[in-house]
Amino acid sequence: MAGEKCAFEQTFSFNPLPSKKFSFLQDKDTLGLFMKWSMLGRISAQSYSFDQCFYPYNSQNFALSFFRDPNVVAGLRQMAAGAWVPLDSPVVSVDVEVVPCSKVSMELFDPIYSSGILRPSGHVVKCFHDVYPDYDELRQMLQEEDSEHYYVVGREERGEFLFRLFKHLCLGGELCQYEDTVAPYISTTKQIYKDLISVQKDPETKEISVVSTVLKVCAYDEYGRCYPGRRDEEQTFAYMIVDPFKRHVALFSHCYGTGSFTL
Repeated sequence: MAGEKCAFEQTFSFNPLPSKKFSFLQDKDTLGLFMKWSMLGRISAQSYSFDQCFYPYNSQNFALSFFRDPNVVAGLRQMAAGAWVPLDSPVVSVDVEVVPCSKVSMELFDPIYSSGILRPSGHVVKCFHDVYPDYDELRQMLQEEDSEHYYVVGREERGEFLFRLFKHLCLGGELCQYEDTVAPYISTTKQIYKDLISVQKDPETKEISVVSTVLKVCAYDEYGRCYPGRRDEEQTFAYMIVDPFKRHVALFSHCYGTGSFTL
């Protein structure tokens, strides 16, 4: 009976875990890259504990409970007029997308090293673009479906959280200074991914697998979108990364806009 209650429980309570630190928000080299990419002070991560069993089929209710929980709302901020401010209205609904997350290595990115997107040195190949004078093959592969390189990384792999994270970093913020080589994007993607994702090793096969569930979320108040931002923008995003065993959830977000800020 206890297990049955756990499976069908409809409410969750959350508590912040201020002692949980993310290395990518502490490392000065990574923060320097966020500054260069116009993401510093706009990219954030917080960790919370929760009190009930989590199942992916219940993601909608889990996310709604999260954005309505007083302990969450007290520390949640939205970007308005270039400043972080508290949410000014209660959340009434959420959009939730369960994001595939199964990768335990960086092999997903191997094809981009041998497809004409990069030079053997790792430098990104520049290309002509009508709108963006300083364009390159990497951003074209990430953004333009009619690019010859778009499916160098397959459709299924492009949906993975690891690839989405890489894409977010490569596209950066509004005043992003793009990298000449792919290495900073790859290393920062790996660092953030390892910080956010939980894995386990099978005691018999010794194989490592991801145990986290990743949810892409957007919250709405009575006026419309309120979190992670009022505007619908690809680089304004929020993900909830749920560890069902520890009963921890990390909220990882970025709000696209002009300027960087100190943390």
